[in-house]
Amino acid sequence: MWKITGYALSILSLGLGAIMFARQSEPSAQPGDGRDNLAPRWELRDLDGKVVSSDQFKGKVVILDFWATWCPPCRAEIPGFVELQKTYGEKGLVVVGVSFDRDEPAAVKKFVERFGMNYPVLRGTGQFAETFGGVSALPTTFIIDRQGRIVATHVGFTERQEFEDAIKPLL
Repeated sequence: MWKITGYALSILSLGLGAIMFARQSEPSAQPGDGRDNLAPRWELRDLDGKVVSSDQFKGKVVILDFWATWCPPCRAEIPGFVELQKTYGEKGLVVVGVSFDRDEPAAVKKFVERFGMNYPVLRGTGQFAETFGGVSALPTTFIIDRQGRIVATHVGFTERQEFEDAIKPLL
């Protein structure tokens, strides 16, 4: 019988964290390729408790990022999303962060302010994640085109340049 010590558990956790940090991304559909994948309609609450709906983003290119404050790869992606929103927001891009934190909204709000997140941040639920086919890891990011189709899914950390390369043809 194996006994897992605190040290062994720490090493195992670090190894799993490294695996989670590894980037995995693949296009889930490309416009006109016969695999059109319509994004589900949804409603979530923002950090102030106001209802936000996917209908509010019709006709926009959306980067929908499932993340959490405690997730190092999620935090590493945030500066890139801030830059993308700043650069392409007027051209029709909207980054939407969906927080899967269990903390009170006020704690997440402080995090959002500290990181200068210039895009909407909503409170995610397990049911919401299931509407997107389930989320096996954070971050998981969906790119949705102006017609409301999911054109790419990224699981794990993804460089800003990769997101930029994906959205530019859609804008």
